[in-house]
Amino acid sequence: MLDLIIQGGTVVLADEVQKLDIGVRDGRIAVLAESLQDEGCTARFDAQGLIVMPGAVDIHVHFNEPNFGHWEGFATGSAALAAGGCTAFADMPLNGNPPTVTGEALQQKLDLAEGRTAVDYTLWGGLVPGNLDQLETLAERGVIGFKAFMSNPGGEGEGRFREADDWTLYEGMKRIAALGGFVAVHAESDSITSRLAGEAVAAGRMDAHAFAASRPAIAELEAVNKAILFAEETGCPTHFVHISTPAAVKLIGRAKKRGVPVTAETCPHYLVLTENDMAALGPVAKCAPPLRDDASREELWSLLAAGELDVVASDHSPCPPELKFKEGLSFFEAWGGISGAQSSLELMLDEGWLKRGISLPLLAKVLSAGPAKRFGLYPRKGEIAVGADADFAIVNAESGYTLGAEQLQYRHKHSPYVGRSFGCKVAATFVRGRLVYTAEAGVVAAGSGKPLLEPALARQNGRQSGS
Repeated sequence: MLDLIIQGGTVVLADEVQKLDIGVRDGRIAVLAESLQDEGCTARFDAQGLIVMPGAVDIHVHFNEPNFGHWEGFATGSAALAAGGCTAFADMPLNGNPPTVTGEALQQKLDLAEGRTAVDYTLWGGLVPGNLDQLETLAERGVIGFKAFMSNPGGEGEGRFREADDWTLYEGMKRIAALGGFVAVHAESDSITSRLAGEAVAAGRMDAHAFAASRPAIAELEAVNKAILFAEETGCPTHFVHISTPAAVKLIGRAKKRGVPVTAETCPHYLVLTENDMAALGPVAKCAPPLRDDASREELWSLLAAGELDVVASDHSPCPPELKFKEGLSFFEAWGGISGAQSSLELMLDEGWLKRGISLPLLAKVLSAGPAKRFGLYPRKGEIAVGADADFAIVNAESGYTLGAEQLQYRHKHSPYVGRSFGCKVAATFVRGRLVYTAEAGVVAAGSGKPLLEPALARQNGRQSGS
């Protein structure tokens, strides 16, 4: 007997799209068939005319617990993900205070997450100066990997997250490799960006274009090249977050082809916005690395279509509005982070599928299967397949709409996508067969998310089986 049948949807599988019924039992996909007639199943969802995608897996969000939940917390952040068709996330170790760089801090964050997320979750640990003795504890307690900054991450408070110097990064990667772990790097050269930013401010050039010029492509390329060298020397699996330049994607691709264990992530904002948009929209569109030019954006789409990008993740980095919009605040002083997690899947379908003709299976790969496989969550997460969790984003491609601030689930209702028209809309989201969101009712199962943590060596085995 089945617990749930999703009927008549256009189902996005790993390599094709089919009209199928999906039968769910005990939170897992039990059967895929052209027609299911289980008379004993009373829970049915009519997906006629709708697209059934695998739930997105967003491995790059900042929900800021503990002590910075007033920026964004697990409840509001996960509600936004559910509204955007995301069924699992990985929370970064900053900007909470304390950051997740010790076993005690990890437990504090886990306690705050329990019973408060609408979708399933895992957590990143951090690699910072002074915490090398904590890496084993964090790995054993199941963090998905370790985040390291190669430039100043900013933030507030004495206990804020710190960038890793070269020795910390290299030594940390050696130890993490031995633990079966993973490193994600924010790759920008601090010596280049800090010098250029100082020169711009000293000259009184503090607008959006000056900010973009202070973080040029060469700063990303220099840091990516160094981290690839460290990955090659240590054997540490390394993931490059929010890559903004096509040249960096190609650099990572060349390393991958010679056997270096590296992957590349970009974000929807680099695929749909440009430096000129950042100047027009203001600090709501400020991020680091900054938005690039039209040519870079178009080449990123070409690289995605060619299979050169492994992951698309939101890098949802919210803050209170006064840190973005306070009168007299220069562009350099405004908080650098984009609130976008709720819109990731709709942006990729609207811009990638509806406007550019990129296939739904390929988009599902970078949004769902790619991150799940890379980070050891596959085959439980990432694809619509028998035995996988019944995680679905059900999308209406005939229901265009314009995003209003009142529709955002974030704690603070600002985003560069407010006022943007979309050609599709998430109609419903299921997590392990449970309906957690509908477009009509909003979030209907707050607090139903479950942790996905497991020791690093076990997760390494999962990565290898999913590769």
